[in-house]
Amino acid sequence: MKRSLRALAAAGLLAAGSIVAVALGGTASADTQICEQYGSTTIGGKYVVQNNRWGTSAQQCINVTSTGFSITRADGSAPTNGAPVSYPSIFVGCHYTNCSPGTNLPVQVKNISSAPASISYNYVGGAIYDAAYDIWLDPSPKRDGVNQMEIMIWLNRQGSIQPIGSPVGNASVAGRTWEVWRGSNGSNNVISYVAPSAVPSFSFDAMAFINDTRNRGAITNDWYLTSIQAGFEPWQGGVGLAVNSFSQSVNTGSNPPPTSTPPTTTPPPSGNTACTVTYRSTNVWNNGFTAEVTIKNTGASTINGWTLTYNLPSGQNVTSAWNATVTQSGSAVTARNVAYNGTLSPGASTNFGYQATLNGSFSAPSSFALNGATCARG
Repeated sequence: MKRSLRALAAAGLLAAGSIVAVALGGTASADTQICEQYGSTTIGGKYVVQNNRWGTSAQQCINVTSTGFSITRADGSAPTNGAPVSYPSIFVGCHYTNCSPGTNLPVQVKNISSAPASISYNYVGGAIYDAAYDIWLDPSPKRDGVNQMEIMIWLNRQGSIQPIGSPVGNASVAGRTWEVWRGSNGSNNVISYVAPSAVPSFSFDAMAFINDTRNRGAITNDWYLTSIQAGFEPWQGGVGLAVNSFSQSVNTGSNPPPTSTPPTTTPPPSGNTACTVTYRSTNVWNNGFTAEVTIKNTGASTINGWTLTYNLPSGQNVTSAWNATVTQSGSAVTARNVAYNGTLSPGASTNFGYQATLNGSFSAPSSFALNGATCARG
């Protein structure tokens, strides 16, 4: 749980006479040291920087600059199979009643036209941590407490740590490929996008990740974006980790919901399509499962727009999907490409996934057809 000083004070959880290195709501005009557990300050007249040492009683200090912060002391440690010790971060929006100056958040997703973002990190060796860009959403315009949806963009992962939940496939979002994890920490749902290697700087539109999360059925366009944060989750060490610079805006306008009618594609004649389909379950439990489907173009011609059809075994029903528009009628499933993965050059592949209910034992479909042509099994 990531809590702020103001939230603790309001809840009566701070002892009388507690010393805060920087008064909450203060402004850092020169380098400012924060060692208080939930101490924070503002920079640039727009952002809040917080120490947010929520998972340990050990000392942690950050040095706040005019554009970001660095970790100068990190005494705590935690087992790598559990939660991190803290989330020192910089944010825009509202986090546990602490709202950044002049923010227009919370705002409904359908009213956001773009959310341009830019981040630059400094990484260190010999520590266990992730560098995370956090996006928080909730069905209500919440300014305090835990939101129902957390999007985490892992731009660096060091050590044996892993995101909450389990991997559900890969996705191409904001011009990069990510391993996608999905799960719940007991308080909120989490979708994590994990970079395959360290990304020291990144400029992107945060709406790309919000839209992908929406397309997976995790939120709707009526939900509210409440805050966007960038920082580090350290498990062990971390001195020298820094957010060199951070920029985040949320522009209002129109973000139309996905169309209920799948985009029309013109499949080529069946004899012109050669393909291989690999189908695997990524997680199976007593009444449900997640699956990943990989389509590879093994032909000599480019596929422009694809539709994959197959039958699910009895007792399996798709409830949500990502990287494809998936519909089901009886046992028959139809998966159509989305805007960013409809073109497959010879030798290229793409994948999509879904979550489904399960009644009985799990088994995979027996055959697949791409644009009307039967595919080989991978």
